[in-house]
Amino acid sequence: MNIQHSTTASGDLIWFKSSHSGDQGGNCVEVAAAPGTVHVRDSKDREGGSLAFTPEAWAAFVGFAATQPLTA
Repeated sequence: MNIQHSTTASGDLIWFKSSHSGDQGGNCVEVAAAPGTVHVRDSKDREGGSLAFTPEAWAAFVGFAATQPLTA
């Protein structure tokens, strides 16, 4: 997996959270796209920093996650 350092300021990003996450806090991440990177952060700790991935690495992760069985 490729992890990149990005100089994009977190305040410049537009973050998205799944509509399936609800408002109860649960286990959720937020995702923001920037030129050449996809940023991911914990929705419960928005000031705690984020990870930046190449679009290819993020697509590979999402593709893999989509094939895994859901567990409670």
